[in-house]
Amino acid sequence: MMWFFARDPVRDFPFELIPEPPENGPPGPWVLHRGRKKATGSPVSIFVYDVKPGAEEQTQVAKAAFKRLKTLRHPNILAYIDGLETDKCLHVVTEAVTPLGMYLKARVEAGGLKELELSWGLHQIVKALSFLVNDCSLIHNNVCMAAVFVDRAGEWKLGGLDYMYSAQGNGGGPPHKGIPELEQYDPPELADGSGRAVREKWSADMWRLGCLIWEVFNGPLPRAAALRNPGKVPKSLVPHYCELVGANPKVRPNPARFLQNCRAPGGFMNNRFVETNLFLEEIQIKEPAEKQKFFQELSKSLDSFPEDFCRHKVLPQLLTAFEFGNAGAVVLTPLFKVGKFLCAEEYQQKIIPVVVKMFSSTDRAMRIRLLQQMEQFIQYLDEPTVNTQIFPHVVHGFLDTNPAIREQTVKSMLLLAPKLNEANLNVELMKHFARLQAKDEQGPIRCNTTVCLGKIGSYLSASTRHRVLTSAFSRATKDPFAPSRVAGVLGFAATHNLYSMNDCAHKILPLLCSLTVDPEKSVRDQAFKAIRSFLSKLESVSEDPTQLAEVEKDVHAASSPGMGGAAASWAGWAVTGVSSLTSKLIRAHPTAAPAETNMPQRPTPEGLPAPAPPPAPAASTTSGHGEKQEEDKDTAEDSIAADRWDDEDWGSLEQEAESVLAPQDDWGTGGQASHAGQVSQTNNPNHKSLESDWSSWEAEGSWDQGWQEPSPPEPPPEGTRLASEYNWGGLEPSDKGDPFAALSACREAGAQQRSASWGDDNWEGLETESRQAKAELARKKREERRREMEAKRAEKKVARGPMKLGTRKLD
Repeated sequence: MMWFFARDPVRDFPFELIPEPPENGPPGPWVLHRGRKKATGSPVSIFVYDVKPGAEEQTQVAKAAFKRLKTLRHPNILAYIDGLETDKCLHVVTEAVTPLGMYLKARVEAGGLKELELSWGLHQIVKALSFLVNDCSLIHNNVCMAAVFVDRAGEWKLGGLDYMYSAQGNGGGPPHKGIPELEQYDPPELADGSGRAVREKWSADMWRLGCLIWEVFNGPLPRAAALRNPGKVPKSLVPHYCELVGANPKVRPNPARFLQNCRAPGGFMNNRFVETNLFLEEIQIKEPAEKQKFFQELSKSLDSFPEDFCRHKVLPQLLTAFEFGNAGAVVLTPLFKVGKFLCAEEYQQKIIPVVVKMFSSTDRAMRIRLLQQMEQFIQYLDEPTVNTQIFPHVVHGFLDTNPAIREQTVKSMLLLAPKLNEANLNVELMKHFARLQAKDEQGPIRCNTTVCLGKIGSYLSASTRHRVLTSAFSRATKDPFAPSRVAGVLGFAATHNLYSMNDCAHKILPLLCSLTVDPEKSVRDQAFKAIRSFLSKLESVSEDPTQLAEVEKDVHAASSPGMGGAAASWAGWAVTGVSSLTSKLIRAHPTAAPAETNMPQRPTPEGLPAPAPPPAPAASTTSGHGEKQEEDKDTAEDSIAADRWDDEDWGSLEQEAESVLAPQDDWGTGGQASHAGQVSQTNNPNHKSLESDWSSWEAEGSWDQGWQEPSPPEPPPEGTRLASEYNWGGLEPSDKGDPFAALSACREAGAQQRSASWGDDNWEGLETESRQAKAELARKKREERRREMEAKRAEKKVARGPMKLGTRKLD
């Protein structure tokens, strides 16, 4: 014998109720429960009606509502997902919603309810009524607070379709409600039985809309007479509200006209929030130019918009616009602004995949905005993603021809360095830093490279630190750009715990002492501070040799973020302080690469003749014109990349840098001649070919030939007296002169000899004299050509005589 068991349809239903007390649903037979889909766990709302004996009329009303909700589709009507109908119950599954009364109460308690939300919510309900009345010829017959629901994005949905009927009269009249809580919203022409039938088909629903507006701003409606007092209804909405609750049904406006009146200038629904929502609803049919303008202005308004709206409505549209609409860089600012409202898990799922894809873009505007706003998403990036998908694209910025992108790429390394692996940090990144510090034509970028190296020094391996830091900072102290020399000194100070006592005494201190006579006071001041710091360490170890191990504990230690504690206290000094001036310096004070410009000359001691200034190479007219075009181009590109690094307080170096740059017209003895020489060299085609030839990196930028150890100090010239031979206690006779004059002159000669052999390091060898000769020859040829053209024009003028309006005078 075979047994057959009846299947339980409720058990097989793909949705299930969450075991918790039901929510306060609409008055009537339906009970609202929270639910979820069994397969995915996605949240839904489930309306349940239990069939009871003797309640056939209510059962027919519930079945009619089931049918209406299943067949009606509109963005502002509660969305039907699935349903179940049995002899014992009805289940209607919709999108996850909350009753409007509960939503408003929660928002008021949180202190975040704004009129903007209410204006858009009422706009949606009126639009749903317009759809029912004007497009479907249906009367809702149940508009009230209990019939409105709110989804997770804050969108208002019209439900409660139990008592809906046709406006054309077929299918009978309105069904009987039998619930006193709902009958109080009926208009007076139905309640008093006066027989005033002269009304429009929308008159009753518009009266109920007026009741809904009153309840939204004032709370539950106690009685119909309370409608005479608008209470807290906004002043801009009161005239239109009064039309809805007027005793004459003929004057109640059509829902479409009511929307038009409220959207008029100064109206309640005429605001940025409603306009944004209307644009998002039609964004698929908008022109690309309209989308670009919309996204550019969107970020200004997001702060005043509700958080749920930004997360669940704006964010999907931004992601879609980037993925399929080619919106480009304009979506970045609003995208990261909305990203602040997401939790870490949501950020990883929604934002990070888009960010990774953006880094592979070749659009310069997008790349520079990504670099500028990296601090907003770097915390959500894991190390494998940074090393395999982001860093390989970011390093292309080091080779970009636009100085703004190179600068932002250097700055971004401060955020990326802690997440880089051994190869990318100690090999690949150091190659690019060596090239930038030695060859970049922009002084501020060379300065920022030095500063960035000082900040990330604690993350480097011990072998890399020993090989790179001393050489890099030593080279920075010889840079012709004064803030770069300051950065080199501060770099030593920031990483003082990473050097052995031997290196401090034999390599660093001699170098710092030479900077105590630098032409710029800011360099001298920082040099004295650093010298005192290193001397105090040496003195403490000298007094107590047992402290040596403690002082040098970080020298051979593995890379660790904790080692940057000392650097952090010094590291508030330079990146932003100097780079805040970068865009200004790039355009106003272009500087040549270190290999092209010698070190500024030391002040000449008294009693010695001043050295003759070097001849200034003539800057050709063509070169000047080319520089002007390039300057305009850089200005346009830099306007895209607004530098946000000024927002932080990085210490006093910015003021020091400004004091250094104040006498910019005379940086030593070069003055305007130096500037003119830089212009001609920058625009020289040979120079351009040298800068663009990146294929020779292995030969020129390797560590063996890049950041080299500084050469040992030369022995003093013959005849130089030792320090112990001088009479330090008394004054020398005036006829003996300055005892340091000869030594200073010898150092000047030695510095000139070393500058002549600067190209031996393969950083950049330029034949300055041949270039100056070529520039002079080109200038002479242009002058001769100009004279020939002037002579020809003079001959033609004499032969033709006076001209009138393009016609020749006939003899």
